[in-house]
Amino acid sequence: MILPVADILTPDQVAAILDRLSAGRFQDGKATAGWHAKLVKHNDQLSAADPAHADLRAEVEKAVRAHPVAAMATRPKSFGPILFSRYGGGQTYGSHVDDALMGGVRTDVSFTIFLADPDSYQGGELVMETAAGEMAFKLPAGAAIFYPSTTLHRVEPVTGGQRMAAVGWIRSYVRDPADRELLFDLDTARQSLFKAQGKTAEFDLLSKCLSNLLRKWMED
Repeated sequence: MILPVADILTPDQVAAILDRLSAGRFQDGKATAGWHAKLVKHNDQLSAADPAHADLRAEVEKAVRAHPVAAMATRPKSFGPILFSRYGGGQTYGSHVDDALMGGVRTDVSFTIFLADPDSYQGGELVMETAAGEMAFKLPAGAAIFYPSTTLHRVEPVTGGQRMAAVGWIRSYVRDPADRELLFDLDTARQSLFKAQGKTAEFDLLSKCLSNLLRKWMED
């Protein structure tokens, strides 16, 4: 499931993060790329040694965990690295698939949180390469895209302005992406029914089904 989610970060959070990044120490993005991804990765990233990095990472992780739609879609158990990337002046990231392990954490779900207003830069679309064709995303600041880490994807060249984003990886309690999507659809229907009709017998049956599927598929 490839899922755009609005308002992972509030405008105030985005502004504060950008302010801290403006004074940050950036390094060549190749430093965190696998041997083959280094060939196509051309961006800058906030150094993990920068004093702001740990706080910004914690803020992004907290925001993803707290967002009801993001949490329901990803079922996060733990987070791998969270990187803060900067693209400008023709920088790009060619087609690649994310490593299966990031920081010792299995990557089930990848995400990009857009930090720059889409009108402030040209190019820079995040493109998913799927069996049904390519899907391009350039979302408002504070919005995110979540997608299976098995997906080939790329960032188109930035031809003007500056693209800023937070990128991270999640190990999910539910490993299989098809299972996560089924649970997401079921939970969405269950919650919609509750809002419309309250706690009914049908709601209880859906809740039973959801809980038992979670017991079947979750890795604790």
